[in-house]
Amino acid sequence: MISFYNPEWLIALIILPCLYYYYYYQTKRKKQEAIVFSQIGFLKSAMHGSSMSTRPRTLLLLALAAIGCIIIGLADPHIPLDQAKEGVNVVLVLDVSGSMQATDYLPNRLESSKKSAEILLRSLDRKDYAGIITFESGASSAAYLSPDKDRVIRKLKDVQVKEGATAIGDGLALAIDMAESIPNRKKVIILLSDGANNAGVIHPEHAANFAREKGIQVFTIAMGSDDPVVLGYDWFGNPQYATVDEVMLQKIAAITNGHYYKSVDERTLSEVYADLNKEINREMEDTSIREWFFIAALILLSGKILMRYGKRRIIQ
Repeated sequence: MISFYNPEWLIALIILPCLYYYYYYQTKRKKQEAIVFSQIGFLKSAMHGSSMSTRPRTLLLLALAAIGCIIIGLADPHIPLDQAKEGVNVVLVLDVSGSMQATDYLPNRLESSKKSAEILLRSLDRKDYAGIITFESGASSAAYLSPDKDRVIRKLKDVQVKEGATAIGDGLALAIDMAESIPNRKKVIILLSDGANNAGVIHPEHAANFAREKGIQVFTIAMGSDDPVVLGYDWFGNPQYATVDEVMLQKIAAITNGHYYKSVDERTLSEVYADLNKEINREMEDTSIREWFFIAALILLSGKILMRYGKRRIIQ
């Protein structure tokens, strides 16, 4: 739908029918005067009543159309485009706890998630900003929000596994702060974890509610194989398995109006990241198209001049 930022200019369009009526009235009056004046005048007016009469009318219509385009352009028309005006703040939140060393993904879970996240970063719009948060027992910034995707990717490649626990809530809370650091833009967080929240000071659900208050969508990805993966053994020789809290990740996505995804191998993880950019709800941007009308007016006026003074035109 077209909207006008200076609609008061549209009132001026009323002059177009007035000008046309004036042309019609004057033409009719001159024909009548020609008939009264002489038979020669009658013949001339009759000639103008044939095919030659279309030229003056066409010239008038070109001029009126040009004036109309100028008036509409001054009214500053806008149309909505499917792209947020200022772009989107996209914050990746990566689990770097000890379980991300598991080799059920090749070469391991963290490296696989980094390669897949790179796919997403390269697919973002040039107006989008991207940043990276990592978390284990606590959370930290790996790359600040930046429009330079190549820089963010370089920072992503430097991310390493740590031996900590899993503080999902802290990671999400820090991501919210990063997303909010550049205001007046749509904000999206993409959180990946292969474990359950067992560290940190902020509960994931509380962080999710905070994200909802800020209008931030959170997309969550649960990373883990269908078969149990042994990470190590405790003091008594009992195996320790990698377990992901899918219920909590689903709840975070639901609270924030985001989406939940489950990845079971490197292929499905890459597919998830490849599709995420399409899932981001971009706002409709009102974009001015007044230049289109000014250009149209220029073309119409040029056509009028060529038609009136062109090579084959006989000046009367």
